[in-house]
Formats: sequence, C-alpha cells, structure tokens
Amino acid sequence: MNDKRSLLIAVALSVVALSAGSAVAADVNINSGWPPPAILRKPVVVVVPETKVYRAPSLEFNVFVFGGKYYSLHNDRWYMTARVGAPWTPLIVEHVPTEVRAVPVKYYKIPPGSAKKGCPPGLAKQGRC
Repeated sequence: MNDKRSLLIAVALSVVALSAGSAVAADVNINSGWPPPAILRKPVVVVVPETKVYRAPSLEFNVFVFGGKYYSLHNDRWYMTARVGAPWTPLIVEHVPTEVRAVPVKYYKIPPGSAKKGCPPGLAKQGRC
C-alpha cells in the first residue's frame, strides 16, 4: 500500500512540475510574438548600398545578412538565425549588430512600426488587418 501511495505522490508532483513549466513557457511565447517563417533555401541577397549588410529582397519578410548570420525585424522584434533551416532566436535590440540596425528603412520589406499586433506580416503589409 505504501508503494502505491509513493507512486501517486510522485506522479502528482510530476504533473504539477510539468504544468508550472508550461506556464513559464507560455509566458515567454506570449511576450516574444511569433518568429519569422523558416528560411528553407539560401536566399538570393544583394548588398545594401554603402554598407556591409546584405538583404533578401525576394522574401516576403525582412531578412538581412551580416557576419554570416541572418537577422530579421519581424512583428517589431529582432530575430537571428545562424543558418538556413535553423529556428529563429529572439534578440534584444542591443544584441543586433549596429550595422544591421543602421540599414535605411527604404531597404526593409516591412518597415519598422508597421506590423500590427496579432496580424500576420503578409496581411499587415496588404492593410487587411
């Protein structure tokens, strides 16, 4: 009887621990918004004039390449990925290279501040939400 009780307590504690972990993860996801779509193929890039930063004009969202890494201002949040196919990592603005942040707005696919909360970038760009 004691073994069954110990097992039930262990299961209950595991459920509580998993629930607490889920709540923390949910808070992080809510605060960071959604990441940009995954880059599945290496995009064609062109240099931003008078910089060492490249941009991917054929993609439907902001993608800049600098120092061998990809950066995206997406839903008014910065993200970085080290390679094609890898997930995006949210960045605080201070961790985005100055050269990337200095790219003139006219080279953005979606200008900063134009993303609407809760609206996918494609629809926001079209003014549909």
